[in-house]
Amino acid sequence: MKIDDNQILISSEPLIQAKKAFHDSPLLDDLKNLRYQTTPTSLNILGISATNMHKDLPRFSTSEDALEKSLAFAAEHLGAETRMIKLRDLEFRHCEGYYSQHMQACNWPCSITEMNPEDGMTKVYADMILWADIVVLATPIRWGQASSLYYKMAERLNTVQNQITLKNKILVRNKVAAFIITGGQDNIQQVAGQMMCFFTDLGFAFPPFSFMGWSRGWTAEDMDKNVMQFKKSDYVVRASKELMENAVETLRQVKRMDPDKITAPKPRKNDSWSTEIENPEQNH
Repeated sequence: MKIDDNQILISSEPLIQAKKAFHDSPLLDDLKNLRYQTTPTSLNILGISATNMHKDLPRFSTSEDALEKSLAFAAEHLGAETRMIKLRDLEFRHCEGYYSQHMQACNWPCSITEMNPEDGMTKVYADMILWADIVVLATPIRWGQASSLYYKMAERLNTVQNQITLKNKILVRNKVAAFIITGGQDNIQQVAGQMMCFFTDLGFAFPPFSFMGWSRGWTAEDMDKNVMQFKKSDYVVRASKELMENAVETLRQVKRMDPDKITAPKPRKNDSWSTEIENPEQNH
């Protein structure tokens, strides 16, 4: 654009041509080449905490505490290697909906990750897809739903699911997921149902009784008593262990499956009659 004789002149040709950013990042290279760190005998358990809090105002989190109990039990008694990701410690952008523009605009790794390898979701992708055998996600209940941090992460995991649509490629191979859900009031089963629906679409398997919950019910508004009761609960201690035992036993069965024989009955790009039609109204 330029101004000439009090006229604004606009060229349809860009002054700077678009180009794909290139980053010399070993982690991105591992993701692109799918260098899995799991083996037929590995037992890598990744805990993901989706509770949010200000780093300068720490508080006790029931969901995160139960997750820590589960991971500690798995490491000490089940021989697992464990890691924990606290989503609140990661700086990562929201999903920006590139898939809505064009199916090829949302790729693997995520377009945002390719633009910025320091994006916090890079670690989530690497640990969840390449390293973990079991993923245990812990979330509080916020207005009847999982936390907003969980959904922020989940939207960015579209890059995992859409590889099925685009390339018939399942990235999640021989993995198990389980959930820890805590809230002051009850909505545990609805939150669990949403997360199970989402994680099965990524390719995860679930153990029997795949989630544990803590809730004091609709009328328990005295939340100052919540932590006190949680800390004294024998159920929390027992359930956090049993959740891990179920997940590990299920993993043993899942490891026997041939991932190359697993198919995803999901829509793929060639299922649409309009796939090859050029759209003249496509946004640019």
